[in-house]
Amino acid sequence: MTALRSDDRSAQNNAALPALHPVNPLTRLWAGLARKVAQRLDRGLAAGSLRVTFPDGTSRLLGGRAPGVYAEGTLHSWRGLVRVATGGSIGLYQGWEAGEWTSEDPVQLFSLFVANADAMGNTIRAQGPWRWAARAVHWLHRNTRAGSRRNIHAHYDLGNEFYAAWLDPALVYSSARFGAAEQDLAAAQQDKLGTIAERIKGAPTVLEIGCGWGALAARLAADGAQVTAISLSDEQLALARNRYPGIDFRKQDYRDVAGQYDAIASVEMVEAVGREYWPTFFDCIARNLAPGGRAALQYIAIRESLFPAYAGSADFIQAYVFPGGMLVSEAEFRRLAAQRGLAWTDQSDFALDYAETLRIWREKFDAAIAAGNLPAKFDARFQRLWRFYLMYCEGGFRGGGITVAQVTLRKDG
Repeated sequence: MTALRSDDRSAQNNAALPALHPVNPLTRLWAGLARKVAQRLDRGLAAGSLRVTFPDGTSRLLGGRAPGVYAEGTLHSWRGLVRVATGGSIGLYQGWEAGEWTSEDPVQLFSLFVANADAMGNTIRAQGPWRWAARAVHWLHRNTRAGSRRNIHAHYDLGNEFYAAWLDPALVYSSARFGAAEQDLAAAQQDKLGTIAERIKGAPTVLEIGCGWGALAARLAADGAQVTAISLSDEQLALARNRYPGIDFRKQDYRDVAGQYDAIASVEMVEAVGREYWPTFFDCIARNLAPGGRAALQYIAIRESLFPAYAGSADFIQAYVFPGGMLVSEAEFRRLAAQRGLAWTDQSDFALDYAETLRIWREKFDAAIAAGNLPAKFDARFQRLWRFYLMYCEGGFRGGGITVAQVTLRKDG
């Protein structure tokens, strides 16, 4: 969190919103609506502040009542603010892509919005037909067996060359764990793999659900486990099989696994399951875990107070980056685990580690673009989309709206 700027809030409270000099009725309409949105934002920023420069060149400090994140933004078109009020995070991205707003540091802006999401309520959430449309599209991407294959293909099968350009050499696409301030990404990712391995240490047989490019499976195998690793991504499986030929990598849906394993591991795969199938996922763990076995999970959860509104619509990531995705409600996960006799133990949260991971990924992504190392098929628009995605996620973790955690589920008896 950065300190609040020392603006004269009392004078700003009495100041009118920018004077309007519209050149046509449509501009007048957008400007009038934007002024109302700005007023709602001002009321909803319980902590931190936002300095907005409006299309007519004037500026105003919104919020500023209590210390918190400070962000700045320039509104180039009145329509940009209206998009946020109608389309939520989808509108925020669309306005950014259209050049209707800019910021020197969008991460700070996203962090500010997330930190104040409860107080702002529906001010920055999709409304009416925009919400219904987003929800309908998300429903079309639900994770049936066929839907899961399509959704995984849309995200993970962008190509190994693409991901290799900005991930660490082991191709670990999940949060690292930084044990030291100066630790580099590759070392921090290996430390994360080590924390998962430690939770199921000594298990002779391990099932990994959602194996990515095989780094965790290789780590577990090196510790002496017989590993069965499953995925639906053709690209990932091809590389994993080539890198680690001694491991049993399978193209298989978690719903089709039938066996008994001493341990199960799954790192940031549950976000691809979808709420409708959360019970099925826990059924898979309970069914395939031997008595006395342990399951080590790493998952991304949204703040419980935000979950109902989040689950009732669809956000930018679901619409543009990861179809069918759904962040976890930790309370619901705990309930589902308990119903199946799985004891929830040794939870560890590390949200700021994910923020740092995302910052490094973005730096490496930008460097890959500058060096011309991304495959040619990924044009400038796609590059902007993914840069926005990385910044949006980083802001979510820094603002406290989402967290990442590890937990061990123990099957007693």
